Amino acid sequence: MSTRIAFLKGHGTENDFVIVPDPENALDLSPAAVAALCDRRAGIGGDGVLHVVRTAAHPEAAHLAGEAEWFMDYRNGDGSVAEMCGNGVRVFARYLQHAGHVTEGDLAIATRAGVKSVHLAKDGDVTVGMGSARLPEGEVTVSVGEHGWPARNVNMGNPHAVAFVADLADAGRLLDAPPVGPADAYPDGVNVEFVVDRGPRHVAMRVHERGSGETRSCGTGACAVAVAAARRDGADPAVTGTPATYTVDLPGGRLVITERPDGEIEMTGPAVIVAEGEIDAEWLENALR
Repeated sequence: MSTRIAFLKGHGTENDFVIVPDPENALDLSPAAVAALCDRRAGIGGDGVLHVVRTAAHPEAAHLAGEAEWFMDYRNGDGSVAEMCGNGVRVFARYLQHAGHVTEGDLAIATRAGVKSVHLAKDGDVTVGMGSARLPEGEVTVSVGEHGWPARNVNMGNPHAVAFVADLADAGRLLDAPPVGPADAYPDGVNVEFVVDRGPRHVAMRVHERGSGETRSCGTGACAVAVAAARRDGADPAVTGTPATYTVDLPGGRLVITERPDGEIEMTGPAVIVAEGEIDAEWLENALR
């Protein structure tokens, strides 16, 4: 291991990430190492790690090398692996632009949930093609304390339970994962969104992300919320042939989500590189003891 490891810090609507460039996949980012980096007091701090690897160099993504040059090896703040992170993809794309690997316009990024199409706009916003939503059958409930709500099961490459509530304060502190039933609905855990209406096709949300706790923003969660809200409102673009666009306010900012008639969901929002520096390898080794 080199004595120092390059890193950057970035965020998308305040969903923040430690970015670790590692084109040849030479670093062993164990779950414990990721958790140490994401520690907000003893480490750099972040909701997760964006491990930047050339697709051909990563065994999980090499089969996608013909479609995308770069693979987003995303890890949650507790070190666990995640299939997808919508805000993370935008920040990942912004890093690639910052590093000179890509320019404004269209690019493809490989993820564990497939290859995502990204557009870097001149105004600074980043649009990500998030794929289509799956709406598994079966009733799901979410509870906080003695209160419970029916929830919509939405899969955006990762699982979500979307509950519409009267007040976002109903979600409580969201330090721990809210109980979701039935117990076998989400065998690998779930992201839970609490949603209120702000106006026509305009909602606000809070989210508990599995492996990270409450975060300031969740891109896949915002997409899941928009789809759940559209179905609740009787809008299904595949049926009507008309796109459905929702504005989603999160604690860290605003995202605009559009579901097209072909099922593709597009998410548009900001992505910012905040700082860059070096991780001291001796510190990291000591943190893992």
